[in-house]
Amino acid sequence: MYVVGFLLLLGPLVTVHELGHLLVGRLFGVKAEAFSVGFGRELFGFTDRHGTRWKLSALPLGGYVQFKGDMNPASVPDPSAAVEEGAFQAAALWKRALIVAAGPVTNLVVAVAIFAAFFAILGKPTLVDPEDSRTIGAFTANSPAAAAGLKVGDVVVAIDGRPVRDFTDIKTKVALHPGKRMVFTVARDGTTRDVAVTTARVERRDNFGNVSTEGLIGVAPVGGKFVLEKVGPLEAIGLGVKQSWDFTLLMVTGIKQIISGDRSVKELGGPIKIAKYSGEQMSMGVAAFVHFAALISLNLAFINFLPIPALDGGHLMFYLAEAIRRKPVGPQATEWAYRTGIALVLMLMAVVTVNDLFSLPLFGS
Repeated sequence: MYVVGFLLLLGPLVTVHELGHLLVGRLFGVKAEAFSVGFGRELFGFTDRHGTRWKLSALPLGGYVQFKGDMNPASVPDPSAAVEEGAFQAAALWKRALIVAAGPVTNLVVAVAIFAAFFAILGKPTLVDPEDSRTIGAFTANSPAAAAGLKVGDVVVAIDGRPVRDFTDIKTKVALHPGKRMVFTVARDGTTRDVAVTTARVERRDNFGNVSTEGLIGVAPVGGKFVLEKVGPLEAIGLGVKQSWDFTLLMVTGIKQIISGDRSVKELGGPIKIAKYSGEQMSMGVAAFVHFAALISLNLAFINFLPIPALDGGHLMFYLAEAIRRKPVGPQATEWAYRTGIALVLMLMAVVTVNDLFSLPLFGS
């Protein structure tokens, strides 16, 4: 299941990412010499009428499109190549920027489209009474919220100064910050007051044995009943955009917490963990697998927009510097930047691969 899920997930997502680069490149007259799903030795392929070699390669951990004038699949410009018509480097700066941005933008569009499709088919979850959902109805045993002074009947208005919409919003904000002091603004007896609560740090284990660390305060709402409300296509797209934005903010928060040490680097995952999760989600049905594909597509867009040389965001960073300086960054600086970027990516791959291996069932606990 891991292998099948991985191939059905990452293969199409990488393909649409690279197709985004290719199609916008062709739109601007840039010739693509190779389009590969996977890296390494070519297993089989064909050459189309545009002179592009389409191929499936041995290592299915990504893919690339290599334009005319690129030195390698990372699209590092070849300083010895002549800048001629059809070469990537011969295109105007704004065209090169759009070609590079097209890949992650395509992944973003795929994620929004999947989320929007779920809303259009299933409907929008709508609370029967949003205020009841924010009203504390009960506490669990040893509740951090009760120990801090929150009471049954308090209406949670904001957390750390940011308004909350409903109990799901409260739960998400708390879950993201295990073991952290958070200030809850509550309405009680016609007035508002601030109560500081330190969230409990809890490890959750799902049905597949995957462990995640979450924050809890031990409260339950008075209400919280949802109904599914039908929405039109345009509203569904808007909801898909909003959900993509919400998940992106969760990713940013998670990365910040790993950098600051609030979360373990063990929570980072790579291709092996993606394969594991994709197989697990596939075993839960088509809907769960497609929803997971949307999350991975969103992750691909986010990662590729990071300003790291050798990633799309790194290329865009060079183009921004070129626009400001009115001339390209020098070849020596470009080469060292790409070497540094590739080294960072390889180091990250080594870390996530170790994490991935020890997350497999054969290693036990």
